[in-house]
Amino acid sequence: MFEKLHILDEKDKHLRQISKDATLPISDEYRTLIQRMLDELRYSQIEELAEKYNLRPGMGLAFPQLGINERIIVIVHEVEPGKFDDYVVINPKIVSSSEEMIAAEAGEGCLSVNREVEGHVKRHARVTVEGFDIDGNKIRVRAREELSLAFQHEIDHLDGILFYDRINPKKPFYTEDELRLI
Repeated sequence: MFEKLHILDEKDKHLRQISKDATLPISDEYRTLIQRMLDELRYSQIEELAEKYNLRPGMGLAFPQLGINERIIVIVHEVEPGKFDDYVVINPKIVSSSEEMIAAEAGEGCLSVNREVEGHVKRHARVTVEGFDIDGNKIRVRAREELSLAFQHEIDHLDGILFYDRINPKKPFYTEDELRLI
């Protein structure tokens, strides 16, 4: 039986706190919560399920968005219609990043921000992230393009940063000549 998660709104103070490292091994309670996060993110990207359960489309969630200030992120990346790659990273760290910067042409959104926010968020085109999987094994993920943006966005949540904090107020939009928009 699917039950929607309670995702905190941007006004909640949990979203502005720096999260502490999660303890390994992960508890059964956290394993269940992570599975619920994966399910909700996947359902949110499948139109008929998103409509059925009244879900906003989302690609990632971080534990602080659920009121838990621990360093755990979940990303569900649709690699082709109806086919998803799941990423669960505990205590993620960006260990390398490209010099090339990009931005999502349509801007970024967030399941904790229930309003339109205009502007481009300048991020690295490629990142390498290290952390641990749900079983406590060390993992390394190389992410590019859209997936790279998602990792940076979710890791920002662990540091109390919301995407709109990264929009330059003096220059909220870039042209293709200034920055590659994807």
